[in-house]
Amino acid sequence: MPKITFIDFEGTERSVEANLGDSVMEAATSNDLPGIDADCGGACACATCHVYVGEAWTAVVGKPEELEAEMLDVAEEVKDNSRLSCQIKITEEMDGLVVSTPESQF
Repeated sequence: MPKITFIDFEGTERSVEANLGDSVMEAATSNDLPGIDADCGGACACATCHVYVGEAWTAVVGKPEELEAEMLDVAEEVKDNSRLSCQIKITEEMDGLVVSTPESQF
């Protein structure tokens, strides 16, 4: 099982084991991690699962598709490495993935 590390805006790190094929959002919500509300349940219809992908992981995770990019337009504190965690499907190559959550989601 790949390990995903979530870092909140204060720098607190929490690592969880994630199921292959689940989304990063599902890994967060199933482990009750703060900062990932996922109000739409992963339907890419809100931006409450916004994360920043660690620089070393942006190529592995990839860029947002059109619908996700539109939803990021309504998110706060968007950066070049912003993604909606509901749209990142976990693969074996993501073992060790690091994402951070913005302060606006706390």
